[in-house]
Amino acid sequence: MREYTVPAVTDPATGSLSDPVWANASSHPDTAVFSRRTGASWTDVTAAEFAQQVTAVAKGLIAAGVKHGERVALLSPTRYEWTLVDYAIWSIGAVTVPIYETSSTSQIQWILTDSEAVVAVVENATHGAVVESSRAEAPALQEVWQIEAGAVDQLTALGQDVTDAEFDKRRSAVSSSDLATLIYTSGTTGRPKGCKISHANFLDELGPAVKILDDLFDTTGASTLLFLPLAHVFARIIQVGCVMKMVKVGHSADVKNLVEDLGAFKPTFILSVPRVFEKVFNSASQKAHADGKGKIFDAAAETAIAYSQAQDKGGASFGLKAKHLLFDRLVFGKLRAVLGGQVQYAVSGGAPLGDKLGHFFRGIGVPVLEGYGLTETTAAVSVNLPDDIRIGTVGRPLPGVTVGVADDGELLFKGGQVMQGYWKNDEATANAIDADGWFHTGDLGEFDVDGFIKITGRKKEILVTAGGKNVAPTMLEDQIRLHPLVSQCMVVGDGKPFIAALITIDPENIVPWATTRDKPTDVAKLTQDADLIAEIQKAVDEANATVSHAEAIKKFSILPTDWTQETGELSLKLSLRRHIVMEKHGDDVEALYTK
Repeated sequence: MREYTVPAVTDPATGSLSDPVWANASSHPDTAVFSRRTGASWTDVTAAEFAQQVTAVAKGLIAAGVKHGERVALLSPTRYEWTLVDYAIWSIGAVTVPIYETSSTSQIQWILTDSEAVVAVVENATHGAVVESSRAEAPALQEVWQIEAGAVDQLTALGQDVTDAEFDKRRSAVSSSDLATLIYTSGTTGRPKGCKISHANFLDELGPAVKILDDLFDTTGASTLLFLPLAHVFARIIQVGCVMKMVKVGHSADVKNLVEDLGAFKPTFILSVPRVFEKVFNSASQKAHADGKGKIFDAAAETAIAYSQAQDKGGASFGLKAKHLLFDRLVFGKLRAVLGGQVQYAVSGGAPLGDKLGHFFRGIGVPVLEGYGLTETTAAVSVNLPDDIRIGTVGRPLPGVTVGVADDGELLFKGGQVMQGYWKNDEATANAIDADGWFHTGDLGEFDVDGFIKITGRKKEILVTAGGKNVAPTMLEDQIRLHPLVSQCMVVGDGKPFIAALITIDPENIVPWATTRDKPTDVAKLTQDADLIAEIQKAVDEANATVSHAEAIKKFSILPTDWTQETGELSLKLSLRRHIVMEKHGDDVEALYTK
């Protein structure tokens, strides 16, 4: 098996995740480490104030009887109180069990039951009612507090009689080997499994990560706006890194306010998933075309991509620099303004970004540092660095991490951030982490002589046509989704004579496209429209140009409705749940192969 190791740059982790809270309060008490949105303005929270609030909530949890190692459920969208409660739980040696606010009732019940959570903090009465309905299945559950009903104040009042000495004793008893969180994988099949992630798992990842990403975390005035769910390990790891390095953090949970929040907060870096970058690009493209400025935008996009590509080949020519400067004034500056105007870098994970988007965003002045990791690896095991970007890859392993490629092409990893195992599921743990300590990702990939890793597909998602051709669907799907009118795409063809695809249309971007052509804006009335089919064919043709003839999509079908988390086709991290799509659209797939 081929292996590649990046040597460690830090010592093994010690202490707990909450230690920086008090270290920051002691060394820089007046430094603003958070900013809370209050109405139309933002209010700073200093390091000293955050430490006081964490202590107060932690004392409330102690008074409620939460013991070392017991689980505390946290069900809320991303907001300041999420981070506050998370650190309070950690400071007393308890274990945070995050739950997505979009989780179904059955998923919430399963997580509460399986984790044996003893108390829960939820955002609102709706969440509270779901949790309360789970009591029969979750007998360990006692108190439930609602953030919107004053949970922080209630816990603070509850803990007033807990002494500083008692709290300090609990805090000092927390060690790096203790369990910090149980994160349940959203999964595409079966019940979610709880990933056991320790304080050391977080610290072993972040120790070297913040060191090599100093352009993000050690820049004067560094700040980020968290808008991805904190229930996901990706946003969570950034939260922890920011607290470690005193990077100011804001929270934004409502997508409707995101552009406004970015403009007011003006982060220096952001983190997101590829679908958001696709939406930024597609929305800008569609708006430009609807306003009669499509040719300008297309030329600007081509220039941005060419300018970025030139950075890897010795630099841009004088003519390309001149065009880039022109479009920077006309187009690129406006796109950067959408992100707040101060963003120097973006971090992407969760799915492949694709070469086109990578070059486009670097070309407009917002390099995207694409990385790779899973919940089981406490987020990233590899990442591109500001001064060492290789677009099309997910970067090199983090210091202290070894990557390997098995005989069947599966990516394997070793490192301090690999989880302790799955909660109460030894069989699943043994299947994921072998006797030699290798974590089996389930993803297919490769790495070059310099250690840069490229994801080539998903082991379980490889399609094998009737002719015996192996096809990785994600490469085609990622390319097709770049078209402004496309929302989702699923490539099919397992056991079939050729490759085909199901495609859904973006309900927002179709409106200006249809309006300017005097067509109905209802997608259901456009699935057989010749102009729309021709547009989607262009996207399919571009995707087909990247693969062999045997892998190319021969037919596609435009569906009348989009796929969403709410309707079940997308997981909580916006990944396709292929088995659900096949269950719902089996007839549509068969129709593609009917003569």
